[in-house]
Amino acid sequence: MLEVKEVNQYYGGSHILRNVNLTAELGKVTVVLGRNGVGKTTLLKSLMGLVPIKSGSITLDGKAIDQATPYERARAGIGFVPQGREIFARLTVQENLQMGLAYKPGSTPIPAELFELFPVLKQMLGRRGGDLSGGQQQQLAIARALAAGPKLLILDEPTEGIQPNIIKDIGKVIRMLADRYVVMERGEVIASGPGSEMQAKGIRQLVAI
Repeated sequence: MLEVKEVNQYYGGSHILRNVNLTAELGKVTVVLGRNGVGKTTLLKSLMGLVPIKSGSITLDGKAIDQATPYERARAGIGFVPQGREIFARLTVQENLQMGLAYKPGSTPIPAELFELFPVLKQMLGRRGGDLSGGQQQQLAIARALAAGPKLLILDEPTEGIQPNIIKDIGKVIRMLADRYVVMERGEVIASGPGSEMQAKGIRQLVAI
C-alpha cells in the first residue's frame, strides 16, 4: 500500500535520510526502530509531507504522493500522530476530535467506534485537551487521527510521555504487534524482516541505547 524507494533528505549540509526503502502493507503493522537521532521522525514527517524529500519516491496505492501537500495526503487516506501529540490544549476533547474531521462535511459525526477504542474520551468530551494526562492526550491524538477513517496510520513515538507502569514491557508489545520491522541507523535502513524474527535476529541489541 505504501512504498518508499531510494528516499534522500538533507538538513542544510547534513544527509539525514540515505536511500531509504520500505513498504507498509494493507492490514499490517510495520515498526520503524532505531536509536535517537537516526532519522525516524524525519522519515515519518517526509511520509506526511511535512518535510520535503530531496530525491526518491513515495507512493500510496500505486499513486505518487511525494509532491503532494500534507492536506492532500490526509485526503488520500494518511493519518498522522506526531511526536509530542500536538493536540489543541485549549480546545475540548470533542473539538479536538472534530478537528480530525476538518475536511469532511460539517455534519459528519464523530465515529462511535473511537469511544469503543478509547472509552475514557467519551467521559471527557467537555474537558480541555490540555487538562488530560499524558496517556489520555496520546489516546486523544490517536483518536483524532482515526476520526476520518484513514487507510494508513503513522504514529511517531506513540509511548512518549506515558508512565512506565502503563507501558510495562515495550519490547514485548512491539514483538506482539509488529508484522514487519525496519531498523534505521545514521539515516539508513540496516535491517528489516518479519516481526516474528525480531528476537531471533537480535533486533533488541541493534536499537538498545
